[in-house]
Amino acid sequence: MSSTEQKQPDNLAANKISRRGFVASAATVATSTAAFGIPTFIPANVLANPSKGRLGANDKIVVGNIGCGGMGSSHIRPDSAALCDVDDDHLANAAKRVKEGTPTLYKDFRKLLERKDIDAVTIGTPDHWHAIMTVMACQAGKHVYSEKPTCKTIEEGRAMVNAARRYNRIVQIGMQGRSNPPVTKAVNYVRNGQIGQIKRVEIWHPLNFSTDKYYEPTAVPAGLDWDMWVGPSRWIDYHPLRCHFNFRWMMDIGEGFIRDRGNHAINCVSWITGMDDYKGKVRVKAKGTPKLGGMWDAPQTMRVEWTFENPEWTLVWDQPGTPNKRFPGEWGATYTGTTGDLVLTGGDGGATTEQKAMDYTPPASGFHAYLEPIENIDPTERHRMNWFNSIRRGKRSAADVEIGVQVITLPIIGNIAWKLGRTLTFDYATSSFINDAEANRHLSNPYRAPWHL
Repeated sequence: MSSTEQKQPDNLAANKISRRGFVASAATVATSTAAFGIPTFIPANVLANPSKGRLGANDKIVVGNIGCGGMGSSHIRPDSAALCDVDDDHLANAAKRVKEGTPTLYKDFRKLLERKDIDAVTIGTPDHWHAIMTVMACQAGKHVYSEKPTCKTIEEGRAMVNAARRYNRIVQIGMQGRSNPPVTKAVNYVRNGQIGQIKRVEIWHPLNFSTDKYYEPTAVPAGLDWDMWVGPSRWIDYHPLRCHFNFRWMMDIGEGFIRDRGNHAINCVSWITGMDDYKGKVRVKAKGTPKLGGMWDAPQTMRVEWTFENPEWTLVWDQPGTPNKRFPGEWGATYTGTTGDLVLTGGDGGATTEQKAMDYTPPASGFHAYLEPIENIDPTERHRMNWFNSIRRGKRSAADVEIGVQVITLPIIGNIAWKLGRTLTFDYATSSFINDAEANRHLSNPYRAPWHL
């Protein structure tokens, strides 16, 4: 969109959220009170009020949480109906956070998906599980909130979008920048021409974690289902430096910060530059320090350049990049246009931008970035509430899976360019590289049996 207000994304067919018998009982009460002429008074504090994040009784969405460690733990709610994790310690800690009722605990997410009473699931697992769990959840009739990065491969991304559309599910990606007020300020500032036409965006970020030491495999801890943790990925023997947080430094699973925080940073770039629905070509080249030969194989340094066409502009991911001196931060991006520039630090729920953007008010006829209208709430919770409210509205969420796939495509093809050591040209219209059979073989990865999309 150019000069019109950005609406909540496209309509879907109406979704029927289970009401757990509430409608029947409410109808009975209403009939009996009306029959006796008894007026019914309902306290204001029990009425639904989306602007305050309060749910109505007949709007309750029953949620199960898959992946309860790390960021996954943030999705556990006081009324979560079911929890699933391959690590007993994660499950035990998560269960303590459920205050309303007793959640059912699972080690196998497929058992949770069989539950007919669960409307929606969150997925906070390592990256290699996001796509297959999302597809299977959609098939089971569940709405999905999946953490970033959206997926590992282009093939996975297509499967996720297809599943969401075929089964008419709301699939939100955990790109909290889409629900962060300072990011919307930056979007409005740039999309309304305050720095002219974008020519270059440079993202800076610290190095990937690395080691030149290799450690022999160790015994799997009691309570951890390592076979399920590895799941569809290529088999690896257990070691604590391969598990939980550190999977990010293994190219077969995490592929470094560019696919991790890069999903956040490039999400903001896509929104700010209006590239969410870009279907043209992009040229990509990459270089980075070779792996050190230790436990992890992600490059320590990484520099990727993507060049877009019509109009031509360049996006850069740089590790270790140089923070903007005017508005520094651990990681962020400088947006340079033909008449000025703007800095946005971070890219997730903690992102912020320069005061000139914070003070800017777009004209009534200008572009207005969508932000879920909930007051006094942190961006991560606002993002979840956007998902819940989108389910009720029957509309795609702020970080719909199709946007998530559009965004993560850039880190994916950047890593492919690094692996092959040459410049590639990717066509968004066909989701493939142009005239490069070898590169196209990297658009999908085989799954370890018995897993498949």
